[in-house]
Amino acid sequence: MIDPKLITLLTVNEMNSFTKAAQKLSLTQPAASQHVRQLEKELGTTIFVRGEGNLKLTSEGEIVIKYAKRIVSLYQNLQQSLKDERRHARKITVGITHTSESNIMVEVLAKYSSFSEGTRITIISDAINNLYMKLKTYEIDLAIVEGRITDPNFNTVMLDTDSLILAVSNKNPLSKKSMVTLNELKKENLILRLPDSGTRNLFISHLESNNVSLDEFNVILEVDNVATIKDLVRRDFGVSILARSACANELKKGKMAGLPIENLSMTREINMVYHKDFEHTDLLQNIMRIYNEYSVAGAGEGKVRQKEVHFVDTPDQLL
Repeated sequence: MIDPKLITLLTVNEMNSFTKAAQKLSLTQPAASQHVRQLEKELGTTIFVRGEGNLKLTSEGEIVIKYAKRIVSLYQNLQQSLKDERRHARKITVGITHTSESNIMVEVLAKYSSFSEGTRITIISDAINNLYMKLKTYEIDLAIVEGRITDPNFNTVMLDTDSLILAVSNKNPLSKKSMVTLNELKKENLILRLPDSGTRNLFISHLESNNVSLDEFNVILEVDNVATIKDLVRRDFGVSILARSACANELKKGKMAGLPIENLSMTREINMVYHKDFEHTDLLQNIMRIYNEYSVAGAGEGKVRQKEVHFVDTPDQLL
C-alpha cells in the first residue's frame, strides 16, 4: 500500500497549495501540512520553501517529488498488472512525440491493438524530455521518439530514420524549386514548433553548425500542434520545418511541397526506448513488423490487410 503521505505530497505539489490539496483529498489543512512535515522529518530534508505566495520546491524537494511519482506509478502498475493477469490481459502505455502523432505511428499502434487480443494500448503524446521523465518514473512503458538517448537504464531499438524538410504551400514560389537556400528562407514567414520540440532543436543545431542564428529568421508563430502547423502552411500563412514522415500524406496527395535546405542535412533516428526490465518484447517486434508493412504499403490507404499482419509470440528474433 502506498504511504498516504506521498499522495498528500504529490497533491500539494500538483495544486501548489496545502489548502487546495487538503480539499481535494478531503483532509484538513493542518493534516496535509503534517503529512509533508513528517516526510521531511523522515527524509531529513526540506521539500518546500514556505512563505508568501506560491510554494516552491527546494532542489532536494525536486528529487523527492521525482521518486514519489516513481513509487506511486510502480504501485499502480503492480495493481494493473495483477488485474491484467487475472483477466489474461495486458495494458501498455506508449508515449509518442507530437511528430509521431502526425505520422503513421498511431495507425500502427491501432493496428496492433485491433489484432492483438487481450492487449490494450494507451497513447500519451508529449515533448521528448517529458516522455523521458515519464519513462523514468514508469508512467509510460515505452517511448517512441526521434533521436537517441544514452542512458544505461534503457534499451533502444531503431525503428526508422527520418529527415526534416521545409514545408511550403503550393502557392508559395519556393514550391517550384528543388532546393531552398538559407538566404531564401530568411525572407519567409517561419512557423516553428515550441522551444522544447526535438524538431526545432535539431533545426537550430544545424543552423549553428553553419554559424547561423535563429534570430536571423522571421519567426511569426510558435505552435505545439503539428496538424495545426500543416494547416497554416497549406493556407500559405508561412513555411515550416517539419519531419518528412509527419507530412508524408500531404506530400503524396500534392497538398503541399517539401524541400531540402542547402547545407542542412537534418536526418535523425526514430527509436523505441524502454526499460531493461520491460517484459513485452514481442510487442516491440510486432510494432516493427507492422510499421515496416505500413511504410511499404502506404498508411491510411487500406493496403495493410489483416492477413498481412504476422504476429510473433516470442522475442527470440528481436535484435
